[in-house]
Amino acid sequence: MINQFVYCPRLFYLEWVQGEFRDSADTLEGRFRHQNVDRQSGDMKENAGEDERIHASSVMLSGERSGIIAKMDLIEGKGKTAIPVDYKKGKPPNNPDKIWEADQAQLCAQAMVLRENGFTCNEGILYYISTKKRVRVQIDSDLVAETLSRVRELRETAARKKPPPPLVDSPKCPGCSLVGICLPDEVGFLGEPGREKEIRRLYPARDDAYPLIVQKQGAFVGKSGEEIAIKEKGRKIASARFIDISSLCLFGNIQVSSQLVRELMKRNIPICYFSYGGWFQGVTSGYPHKNIELRILQYDAASNRTKSLEMAKEFVGGKIRNCRTLLRRNSCKDVAGALESLNKLAKKAEKAESSEILLGIEGSAAAMYFSAFQTMLKNKSGDDEFSFQFNHRNRRPPRDPVNALLSFAYAILTREIFTTLLRVGFDPYLGFYHCPKYGRPALALDLIEEFRPIICDSVVITVINNGEITGEDFIARAGSVALKKPGRKKFLEAFYRRLDCLVTHPVFGYKISYRRVLEVQSRLLARLLTGEIPNYPPFVTR
Repeated sequence: MINQFVYCPRLFYLEWVQGEFRDSADTLEGRFRHQNVDRQSGDMKENAGEDERIHASSVMLSGERSGIIAKMDLIEGKGKTAIPVDYKKGKPPNNPDKIWEADQAQLCAQAMVLRENGFTCNEGILYYISTKKRVRVQIDSDLVAETLSRVRELRETAARKKPPPPLVDSPKCPGCSLVGICLPDEVGFLGEPGREKEIRRLYPARDDAYPLIVQKQGAFVGKSGEEIAIKEKGRKIASARFIDISSLCLFGNIQVSSQLVRELMKRNIPICYFSYGGWFQGVTSGYPHKNIELRILQYDAASNRTKSLEMAKEFVGGKIRNCRTLLRRNSCKDVAGALESLNKLAKKAEKAESSEILLGIEGSAAAMYFSAFQTMLKNKSGDDEFSFQFNHRNRRPPRDPVNALLSFAYAILTREIFTTLLRVGFDPYLGFYHCPKYGRPALALDLIEEFRPIICDSVVITVINNGEITGEDFIARAGSVALKKPGRKKFLEAFYRRLDCLVTHPVFGYKISYRRVLEVQSRLLARLLTGEIPNYPPFVTR
């Protein structure tokens, strides 16, 4: 962490204080290159003779005076003279000393710990694996004083309630594994009104991992090496690698082995449970996110009516504007009156003086939007029993195919945002607009508002108009309508295609998938609570 702090104080804060971490190609390669020195070998005897050779790897020691704990890659020397050797994946810099400042501070901290444990340590070695070169570093009084000063700054930074500001236009940021969490350019842009610097694109634009959805009733899901194996009556019917999975989604009566549950919790991959009909019922995950400070800020903001209202206005205003955009793009009739009304209601929402007024505005906007929803459906014929005629929004249970599709889409998106909020460090059950209620993921429902039209409604319109879903894909029971299994599979495929679509972020200008947008917006909400940005920018398409 001393290395991280010298390299980037914000990176240190995110990793050590807020408990954030994400692997990248560089971190994985670094771990691979460290394999040999990560295995404990050799010995360091307290009463070794003067000529007794020291060669020990993966040695952990602590210094009580400095308060530093060091796990050293390799220690060489004789008797009571020790030389720490620190392995680095990259190569030395092109400067006179051939030493990176962060690496030098880390090596000096190791030398200080060795001295506190009775060893003589006047030098250390940085071994750069890419070039196979050793660079010697003299541990003199000036370097020790500088390192101690850095350690004091580190502790002062860790005690703050707010992370250090991001680096400005630093070349370090694009290659950092936490760039998608830190959002240096985005936070700088929103925190400095009038800033005109171009925002660098987030890489990758899409996530490589996807949800694994299991619908086969009576199936058994277990662990088989580095894979998830799905079996039916003892016969393997499908499999997926852990590295390719972002979550495991189970619909209905499906069994899971305890070995798989433990492995998924260790890898921080949630297991999401749905009813057979698609209602999101719960989630199994490992330890909650370590960032308790964010949750404290969330609880404080939720108890503050003024702060909650400001965020709620952004959620609702964004939703109404996205409803208007979807209607303008897809309606096959003249809906100028509805568009004008939605525009006025969006402006009213942004100026609402109370949550009660805001709730009324949202209700009026929803009534106006759904009254024109039918104009976006071009393929209205299903069959004699099930036609895609939409008169009004109904739910619990939905009583026609269109409402069944809408409810299913909202349930899936709620699950996506729920697990994203857990990953960011929020409590998904405490929101700023939706009132807390037992079992209700209020914050997930808050953030879903701006995405309901452009993700959920858009998918429903697409599958109906393209004929992907037909009347044969539904079943009616006691006045309610639900998707059959084949229809549910087709709809899930369409839904996740939509999440994988690249879209230009309206504020930052780069293209990322809708799935990544959900995470970016969740992290921007966190940056608002920590005071790094003044307002939450809703995702509003043009």
